[in-house]
Amino acid sequence: MTEFSNSSDPLSPLDRWKTDIRKGKKQLAVLIDPDKCGEDVLPKLLSHLPDATTHIFVGGSSVAPGVTHDLIVAIKRLVNLPIWIFPGDAEQISPAADALLFLSLVSGDNPEYLIRQQERAAAQLQAIDLFTIATGYLLIDGGRDSAVAKVTKTLPLSLNDPDKIANRAMAALYMGAKSIYLEAGSGAKNPIPATVITRIKKQTELPLIVGGGLRETQQIESAWAAGADMVVIGTAIEEIITNNKIQN
Repeated sequence: MTEFSNSSDPLSPLDRWKTDIRKGKKQLAVLIDPDKCGEDVLPKLLSHLPDATTHIFVGGSSVAPGVTHDLIVAIKRLVNLPIWIFPGDAEQISPAADALLFLSLVSGDNPEYLIRQQERAAAQLQAIDLFTIATGYLLIDGGRDSAVAKVTKTLPLSLNDPDKIANRAMAALYMGAKSIYLEAGSGAKNPIPATVITRIKKQTELPLIVGGGLRETQQIESAWAAGADMVVIGTAIEEIITNNKIQN
């Protein structure tokens, strides 16, 4: 897929990320779901972002057309952080973002999220200046039913079969993925184990995103130590903000 960027930074979002990885700089992304966060609460939310925040992800499993774009524009008025779209479908594309995670749900077998949504997105991406990061997206069992599983009608990969998880990640690599996203699901009871993170990082050697069930500073730091290059927090953000747990 052709990559485009609307940023004035001479480095693309992916190259900037890779540069930070080489320097040992770990990334923290805060996921904002347009269905759960309206523009009216944005100022308060953004004023209390954890100090370690490096990126903002915008997206959700099911969002009405146009809402993602409007929220990104509103966020850009308030903070100066890279905004990446974490899309649940092809309707969540906006040229206002700095990058789009071009996800393929390689953990599941539903063609709708393996290629059909991507096909719909491709038609839009040809017409706009938006940098894309091809990403192999793997839903892992986090001990609780997730919105991703319900919407995509797929089952998460079992932690009892780590070889399958590794093989799916490697398949994404061979298909051209530029990053891997390990997802335990929104509000997961159990985050991705360190052993899985380490194995996937070592085998793919791709920039690695890990999210789902990360609520405590220790969990986040453990994910980083295991090999995650970027950790994503979403449903736990209010708790983390309230307790002021994440420091620089």
